[in-house]
Amino acid sequence: MRTAALSDLPHRTMPPHLAFLHTSPVHVATFDELVKAFAPDVRVDHVVDEALLADAQRVGADQPELVARVQAAMAHAARKGASLVVCTCSTIGGAAERTPAAPTFSVARIDRAMADRAVRLGSRILVVAALQSTIEPTVQLIGESAHAAQAKVNVQTLLMAQAWPHFKRGDRTAYVDAVAAAVRDAAPGCHAVVLAQASMAPAADVLRDLGIEVLSSPVLGVRSALARLRATGSAT
Repeated sequence: MRTAALSDLPHRTMPPHLAFLHTSPVHVATFDELVKAFAPDVRVDHVVDEALLADAQRVGADQPELVARVQAAMAHAARKGASLVVCTCSTIGGAAERTPAAPTFSVARIDRAMADRAVRLGSRILVVAALQSTIEPTVQLIGESAHAAQAKVNVQTLLMAQAWPHFKRGDRTAYVDAVAAAVRDAAPGCHAVVLAQASMAPAADVLRDLGIEVLSSPVLGVRSALARLRATGSAT
């Protein structure tokens, strides 16, 4: 009786594998649903580390020890075999994106696709955030996108600090309503509105009648991540 050689055995391909690093547990369901909607065959892992955002607010997102922790968390998120790890927090996204290259996984930040889209829409861009710590990284990111596109931009910022307590206590309706109301007042004259935090995404639906494209990172970022998986042969 002939023993089957390895070449005779059925070829089993591993399912495409994506992981996310979050700084709030509320994002797990959001990103699970998006991936299932766009690519149900993709396996998804989530890591949540709320302390990373809290500490970034306290010491700054570029503090060396914090950067090291963010990058360790990105590597940890890939531990089950994900070939791409995406950070969904804009405050620490820059540190996450600078995670040293690894042979088994690559990294991304959820808001880069949003910044690229904003620059394509026009020069006057309004950045909206409920956390001060998110403003500078997002403005810097848009500057990078503008530089890559050889475009000039005029970025205005709107800090919605009064809205964040609603999110912290779980009142998502009050949070989204506060963001949407402020955007309606500040957006006229702009070519695009950038909702700098993933938690603000529902406000984009509320503002569909604004007449200006209101961008949020989850949908654009997930589509970009899946395109990267496809480009590397990790997704069908």
